[in-house]
Amino acid sequence: MITGVWKGKIDKKQVEVKIIQNGDSLTGTSYYGSANNYRRYSIKGYFDANANSVVWWDDQLIEEKGNTVKGKGMIPHMSVADFNCPGLGEMYLDGKSAPKENPNEIKGPVDLTKVEASSFPDEWDFIIDNFTVGTNNKETIDSIDKIAQSPAPPEENIAVVKVPEPELPKKKQGMVAIMMPGEKIPEKIETEPKPLTIEEKFVSRKKVFTTEIPVEGDSIELRFYDNAEVDGDSISLFLNDILIFNHIRLTDRAYTIKLSVSDLLDTNELTMVAENLGSIPPNTSYMVALAGDKRYEAKLASTENSSAVIRLRKQ
Repeated sequence: MITGVWKGKIDKKQVEVKIIQNGDSLTGTSYYGSANNYRRYSIKGYFDANANSVVWWDDQLIEEKGNTVKGKGMIPHMSVADFNCPGLGEMYLDGKSAPKENPNEIKGPVDLTKVEASSFPDEWDFIIDNFTVGTNNKETIDSIDKIAQSPAPPEENIAVVKVPEPELPKKKQGMVAIMMPGEKIPEKIETEPKPLTIEEKFVSRKKVFTTEIPVEGDSIELRFYDNAEVDGDSISLFLNDILIFNHIRLTDRAYTIKLSVSDLLDTNELTMVAENLGSIPPNTSYMVALAGDKRYEAKLASTENSSAVIRLRKQ
């Protein structure tokens, strides 16, 4: 099985990867470093049964511990590896890795071995230990995925002292409040409205259809760039009303994602929602889609009132 704990090296860096197969898609987590000094990412990917290959990438940084892991070269990776099972219970993932932001720039080898025990206890251990006896259903995996991507609490021990509020005299029956001469009624304090979550922005904004892309092959690769001057634009992506990627900062370098075609519906809607508008509104993105042997391009714009929609239709 692909599902399990894999240890070894990616680009010559010590790593432990927990991979959980969910249909043709993969999720889980990766740890770079040692048990007391590491950087942890959530991962996403897919398994290509025809080629017997595993593709995954470090999706979001969710935890850092220690100091040395914050040095030069600690970047999220994208890995492509062959799944080998020579027998006697031995399983290997061998392949190549590249920076997630530039998957064409091959950096170093992937050399992982499947092991029984993890050096990093976390939420995924329950799924891995019980995968063959019923925890491999989508609902259970998705629920653990949400828990696993919650940021770890800070390690600082801060004592919180609660100051008791002064006890106000209780109002007795028959008592009325009397304003003293010259006393003003306290003004109502206006509080700032709570910022909308990205889900609330997605629901409240108008969806503007931009283009339709025919999808074929095993996967579709989408690359997002800032379409104008790089000014701090940040976006989230929803696929069929479900948030799949957030906090994507647009630059002149591609932010690349891959979607398994087998996981898609016959007709799909990919929605780009602006998290902010940068310093030069609106939020504009240049998207390149690679589907099979074809290339498609689109310019997407999102504002505080609208979101851009791309339709992906299976051939």
